[in-house]
Amino acid sequence: MKSKWFMLWLLSSWISVFGQIPEGVTPEDRVYVDGIWSVKLCPDGADFGIPLIRLNSADYLKLSFDNLETDSRYLRYTLIHCSHDWQISELNPLEYLDGFMEDDISDYSYSFNTIQHYTHYELLFPNERSRVLKSGNYLLYVFDGDRDVPVLTRRLMIAEESPVGITGEVHAASDVNERFSKQEIDFAVHVRSFNIPNPSQTLRANILQNGRWDNAIIGLKYRSGKPGEYSFDYDNNENTMDGSAEFRFFDIKSLRYNGSRIVSVGFKDRTNQAYLLEDVARPFGAYESKATIKGHCYYKNEDYEGRNSEDYVLTHFALKCDFPVTDGDLYVFGELTDWQIHPDARLSFNEKTHYWETSLYLKQGYYNYQYVFVPTGTTTIDNVYIEGNHWETLNDYAILVYLKEEGTRYDKLIGFTYLSMKHF
Repeated sequence: MKSKWFMLWLLSSWISVFGQIPEGVTPEDRVYVDGIWSVKLCPDGADFGIPLIRLNSADYLKLSFDNLETDSRYLRYTLIHCSHDWQISELNPLEYLDGFMEDDISDYSYSFNTIQHYTHYELLFPNERSRVLKSGNYLLYVFDGDRDVPVLTRRLMIAEESPVGITGEVHAASDVNERFSKQEIDFAVHVRSFNIPNPSQTLRANILQNGRWDNAIIGLKYRSGKPGEYSFDYDNNENTMDGSAEFRFFDIKSLRYNGSRIVSVGFKDRTNQAYLLEDVARPFGAYESKATIKGHCYYKNEDYEGRNSEDYVLTHFALKCDFPVTDGDLYVFGELTDWQIHPDARLSFNEKTHYWETSLYLKQGYYNYQYVFVPTGTTTIDNVYIEGNHWETLNDYAILVYLKEEGTRYDKLIGFTYLSMKHF
């Protein structure tokens, strides 16, 4: 009898441990060790995109990244279920995973014919060794052998197998004071015969602009409802976001010739080097329409088609700003910095050239980016200070709708759709 209760206690303890992450690890996109570069998590077969798939579908997500350190790593991963607002949920792994609770990342290969040597890792999931049982938000947690040694984390979403319908549109803000700078995202959730008791407490929506989480609208409640439909159409600012401006871009897919917006490429100090055409601050300029990939990037070497042939390039940025920058710092920003304020991306003023400058070590490819301002003593990202603010900007939006059914302990992702600002 004692042996039976001991085994039950041991199993319970084991389950609870597998549902936790070490202190200091947060449910956000982050890299925790040196040497890990060019992290991507997107649908398999896509160069970029929101990491979202349907439950029990034939779709997969692919994680990829490079290890530039020479030391070998024993990399493993697990999935951790989260609430709609990215808190660790009350579920234990046996409730949302079928198969292995954690597994190895065993698909790796080495760079070929590159100055910068690296090991490239890939992980395709869900897979035959671990299947997801419940929809919702998940944190992909990668660690080095021991779960207490975090390597990286990435957010992802898995929607219900047959999600509810969502219709909507993006347009200039209804508020006349915000009419020329903000975009309003109105939408309605069509639940058909799907019953939602107490929707004011159980139904929530998140809005992502261009796949970013730093400025996402989290936990939006519906404004009005009628049988089979819940409206998220507001007239104030609950569902508005800054339009900002179209992203800047550059092309370092080749090291033999200058790509778009590249002044020069070469080899110096044992490193590939690329210099971008100087940028100009545009806070008060007119809207400029241009095709972009909404702040994302993709990796490619146009000089050679072999696998893992993309080299790394020290890429130099220069910004001309005709007004003083005080009480804060300027940064290069986009997927190239994980949509975060990265210390290496901070610009410094060069007294000789009178440009704001920085350099980033980037994998060969095509990049979008912006310049953002962060006020001193805050973590607020202001992408209007340098770039300007226009309602016409062609931003993409993801609408994610969650339901915490009565009697359950987690948020289901019951619906999603993608909307874009369009010029009519």
